Amino acid sequence: MARLPETDGAGEIAARIRERRGGALHPLDRMLLHSPQLADGWNSLLGAIRQRIALPADIRELVILRVAVLNRAAYEWTAHEPEARRAGLDDAQLTAVREEHAAAHQRLDARQRRVIAYTDAMTRDVHVPEELFDALRADFSEPELVELTATAAAYNMVSRFLVALEV
Repeated sequence: MARLPETDGAGEIAARIRERRGGALHPLDRMLLHSPQLADGWNSLLGAIRQRIALPADIRELVILRVAVLNRAAYEWTAHEPEARRAGLDDAQLTAVREEHAAAHQRLDARQRRVIAYTDAMTRDVHVPEELFDALRADFSEPELVELTATAAAYNMVSRFLVALEV
């Protein structure tokens, strides 16, 4: 049970969120709409990350799911697992994302393992070791590195919001 009641989702901002979501508001949206201006900015940022960047969808969803695991954000995992499957992640890869130990990550390819390590560093330590960042340069363009970083950062924000308000 969420710590605050859901809003009714009325108004222009709620309508924009519904449009991005394909017609329905999610519990996260109904919580954010307690502050319509915040919800509007959130919708714009997350809409860009989800729909308007060049970062491959499988990598985006890998990051989102890893953040969900690290921050114990069950809602986030549930919301994104179907997206991850549509993006091409299979059962073995999804199982690996849930695992703490690097040995389990062998089910992922080398690029995916580096993305997991980057997400872990950003989420757990904030500081990213230079050698890890340099290793990612071979996998991603500069715009994609910015998008990868923004995705991990944004979904840390999402997960922390969800967990704190028990959505």
